[in-house]
Amino acid sequence: MSQSTPQRCKIEISVSGPSREYQSQGSAVTFVPLTIKRRHTRKLLIAPPGQDDAKVRSSFDLPMIRTIGKAFYWQKLLDSGEVANATDLARQLKLEPGWVAEVLRLTRLAPDIVQAILDGRQPRHLNLHAIRGRQADVPVDWDGQRRLLGFCP
Repeated sequence: MSQSTPQRCKIEISVSGPSREYQSQGSAVTFVPLTIKRRHTRKLLIAPPGQDDAKVRSSFDLPMIRTIGKAFYWQKLLDSGEVANATDLARQLKLEPGWVAEVLRLTRLAPDIVQAILDGRQPRHLNLHAIRGRQADVPVDWDGQRRLLGFCP
């Protein structure tokens, strides 16, 4: 039985919030109060509290990105006339009409909000679970959307 060589992993974190430095066994150690959160098969590092959520770079929310992609694709099918309406689209896809309508409403988000989601820059609280079922509350005007969804500077 051979022994495996331990692998090294280097993580670089830019610290702009609260942190502590100290010496441990001859090495400098910087303590940063991060939270590790599991999302499906990935682990995310969540910044310390007190950071501005809109300015903290999040990771890519793949379910949200896929759903936005579906929304724009489905809207293209409707606009081109390949599908008559959302109900027919739902029937063809064998999905609930309510879900299809809800996904299609994502095409009404402000372009900068969509781009931020695609770039992984959305506020931490904004995900499909948070927006699902609330889309009736999301205003049509883009400034109202930015305020409600946490994109205000």
